[in-house]
Amino acid sequence: MTYVTSGELRLWTTRDGDPADPPVLLIMGAEAQAVHWPAAFVERLVAGGLQVIRYDHRDTGRSDLVDFDASPYGAADLVADAAAVLDGLSLDSAHVVGTSMGGAIAQWLAGSSPGRVRTLTLMNTTPITGDHPGLPPADPTFMAAVAALADLPQTTPAQRIDVAVRAYELFTASPGFDRPAARRMAVEAVSRARDWTSGANHYRGAEGTPPPLSAIIAPTLVIAAEADPMFPPPHTEALASQIAGARLERVPGLGHMMLAHGQPERLADLIVSHTREFSTPAGDSRPKRP
Repeated sequence: MTYVTSGELRLWTTRDGDPADPPVLLIMGAEAQAVHWPAAFVERLVAGGLQVIRYDHRDTGRSDLVDFDASPYGAADLVADAAAVLDGLSLDSAHVVGTSMGGAIAQWLAGSSPGRVRTLTLMNTTPITGDHPGLPPADPTFMAAVAALADLPQTTPAQRIDVAVRAYELFTASPGFDRPAARRMAVEAVSRARDWTSGANHYRGAEGTPPPLSAIIAPTLVIAAEADPMFPPPHTEALASQIAGARLERVPGLGHMMLAHGQPERLADLIVSHTREFSTPAGDSRPKRP
C-alpha cells in the first residue's frame, strides 16, 4: 500500500503480484473503492502473470476527501487521477481495465494519452461521447429498488453493511450471488471509508469534453454483460462499434457487479488472455493491434 499524489490530493493505491510482471490498472466505478474489485478477481489476475494496481478514487475509501463546494472537480480530474497513479508508481504505461464510471475514465485516458494504455478492457459502461441517443435506460424496476435501499437507515456500520450487501445483490442481478464474498466486501468497504457519503460528489462534476472514441488505438476488449440492469448490452455494443478493432465478448448472466459464483474468475481469464495476446515487445512502450 502507498499513497500517490494527484495535484494536492493523496490517493490510496495498492499493488498485488510480482512488480516484474506486466501492470494492469483497475479503475472502479462511481462511489466505489479499490476493495470493490472482488478478491477472487484480483487473485486470478495475479495468478495469470499480472501485477494488479488498484486505487481509491478521490472522495472514497482512504483517499483524500474534497470540499466540493470550495473545490469542484469533474470527469477530466478523475482521468488525471488515473494517470497520476501510473506516475506515482513510475509506470509509463499499463494494461487498463475500467468498469462503469471507471470504464468512462478508461476510455478518456486511452483516447487522450494513448501511449499510456497497453490494452484496454471496458465493461458495464457506455460510450463517453454521448452521441447514442437511442440507447436504453437503466431498468426501471432495478432503479426503484436501489432508490428504496437509499431510504433505509444507515447510521451505524451494521446498517451500512446490510444495505451494501443488499445493493450488491441488486447490482449482481444474476443467480448464484456469492453472499459471503459480498458481505466480506461490504465489511471492508464500510470499515475503511473515511466518509461513507462523499463519493456522491462523483455525480456532481462537469462532464467536460472527452476525446472521440476514434482516438483510442489500444487493443480493446469490450465485455457485454447480458444481465446488466444499469447499462444493458446495447451500450457496450455501441461502444465496441465505435472503437477500431475492438472485440466484443458477451457474458451471459453477468450483471453490473461480478459477485456471482465463478464470475470473477471468468472475467479475469478473459482479461489475462487479452493482455497476453497484445503483450509489449521489448523496447516498445505499447503494443499495437496488427
